[in-house]
Amino acid sequence: MSQRILVTGGTGFIGQVLCPKLVAKGYSLTVLSRQSETDVRAACGRVEAISNLELLREHPGFDGIINLAGEGIADKRWSQQRKQVLRDSRIGLTCQLVSVVKSWDNKPGVLVSGSAVGYYGNQDSTLVNEETPPNDEFTHRLCRDWEAEAVKLEAEGVRVCLSRTGVVAGPGGGFLQRMLLPFRLGLGGRLGSGDQYMPWVHRDDVVAALIFMLESGNATGPYNVVSPNPVTNREFTRCLAATLKRPAIFPAPAPVLKLALGEMSRLLLTGQQATPQRLLQQDFRFTYPDLAEALENCIR
Repeated sequence: MSQRILVTGGTGFIGQVLCPKLVAKGYSLTVLSRQSETDVRAACGRVEAISNLELLREHPGFDGIINLAGEGIADKRWSQQRKQVLRDSRIGLTCQLVSVVKSWDNKPGVLVSGSAVGYYGNQDSTLVNEETPPNDEFTHRLCRDWEAEAVKLEAEGVRVCLSRTGVVAGPGGGFLQRMLLPFRLGLGGRLGSGDQYMPWVHRDDVVAALIFMLESGNATGPYNVVSPNPVTNREFTRCLAATLKRPAIFPAPAPVLKLALGEMSRLLLTGQQATPQRLLQQDFRFTYPDLAEALENCIR
């Protein structure tokens, strides 16, 4: 009998690649989504779709959970209302998920729960691993509280892994899709000084890391899911321009970004030189460790 896996956020940019991979590996998936069952299956493959976690209180029996749900952090300007939406979609949903799991007699063996390298806040040029002390700001508090809800299941005997994911690059969506048009028009360039680090990672490596955490019985705690070769924003934009065979001569000044985006501009003007120390220590192999090859795959 195939193992049953619950996936939240399964129709998102990562989930729509993760779910078909899990189905192909023989897992039986239940996907939490607000979309119709037809749309969920179109994105995820042969899966069961549910619209509310509460429906699962009477239907336990999952072997593992991958929790990726959350509103896009860069989709809208950070008003106080928007910040609350971001918290509710991550922390609130994870709290509900934990409550549902606690009601089951038979607990799943593992929870792989989403987080982000935003956990560390701005780190300038500090080399960041999973032990690096965070800088207290909104993204740190968001990720800290999100992770705190997930790890409550450790007391229930569940192995909990935290995927502190970087900026995800992949074909057909994500942050890269927003950058392509100006760069293709020759209007791209660095953001602010360009010296801030962009902890990028290819979507295929994110999916592989999530499956690694799901299946590796000795995997536990936080993992930085980022490329082993972090680059600055200046290096990233130069590489993207070179891949597109376009110049990158139109920088976006920091004051303009701050005026246009408010506090959310920190996502673009600050960063982390994050490294996947724990994944590498456990012999995880990246398919796209280098930026040029990753970008070639993303925009082919």
